[in-house]
Amino acid sequence: MLYSIIVPVYNRPGEVKELLESLSAQTVKPFELLIIEDGSKERCDHLLDHYRSFFTINYYYKPNSGRSDTRNYGMERANGDYLLFFDSDVILPPFYFEKLEDAMNNDYCDCFGGPDAADSSFSNMQKAVNHSMTGFWTTGGIRGGKAVMEKFCPRTFNMGLSKEVYNKVGGFEDMMGEDIDLSLRIRKAGFSIRLIREVFVYHKRRVDLSRFFKQVNNFGQARIWLHIKHPGSLKLVHTLPALMLIFAILLLVASLFAPALLLLPVAYLMLIFFDSLFKNKSVNVAFLSIITAVVQIIGYATGFLKAFWYKLLLKQPLETKKNLTKLYNRG
Repeated sequence: MLYSIIVPVYNRPGEVKELLESLSAQTVKPFELLIIEDGSKERCDHLLDHYRSFFTINYYYKPNSGRSDTRNYGMERANGDYLLFFDSDVILPPFYFEKLEDAMNNDYCDCFGGPDAADSSFSNMQKAVNHSMTGFWTTGGIRGGKAVMEKFCPRTFNMGLSKEVYNKVGGFEDMMGEDIDLSLRIRKAGFSIRLIREVFVYHKRRVDLSRFFKQVNNFGQARIWLHIKHPGSLKLVHTLPALMLIFAILLLVASLFAPALLLLPVAYLMLIFFDSLFKNKSVNVAFLSIITAVVQIIGYATGFLKAFWYKLLLKQPLETKKNLTKLYNRG
């Protein structure tokens, strides 16, 4: 089976080089690579010639039109039986395609997703952000963790679907949460979706806390958008950060009269600390994980509440994502 890897790129030549290195090191290479440069000023085409001897590379440059349209552009031009999506800031372990082939041969599925992890070479902040984005105590395991509080929906940092799925369901729509929207449409169309845990990627997430806040703020808004388009898709786990923020504010007010109540958020943060310490074996990363968890919860919660107020209560129309943001690396 031939896999077509589709990677949208926007001013990320350094990240693309690391992705190319990891692809060239694959133990098996049943794939072609499509790099779709979405109006970048810092192009990556000069990096490609060295890697063309390892696998087929098709490079396209187009005017900037957003991530969803760029992925659709690649899907229209892919030659493979199966379409794979990676963000430009991921690195594949050398056995990725070997594991994927084994999984597909043993139990084929129409659509799959894999988790993301932090490589040992990542900075402490990158490891802390990864812990916040993948840990059960911060996300409920919805990104491919072992304990999951909702049906698994693949994300485009590590996602694949068959050409048959694409032909029937179509591509990505220009909206917040476009990958989850596509996953929900695939499931509604009757296709099989599976989490393949051994097919993971190393995700070099953004390390600027301000941009990380904006990123997760968009995630919070996206959940309301998805709820409007797919009634019933909103689960308790999606509301927890907003409920936690409201509870924390009420707790702070109540602590003026009962200071012992502050032990509750302290206990939660210590839970995050020790969970990160166990997984990362680093006190520094564990402390940073507390910071990134707080940023994640506040960022997501404020985005969720903002969209809840404007889109659900005030009934403002949903804009296209293209008019809201040009962020490419969501982490």
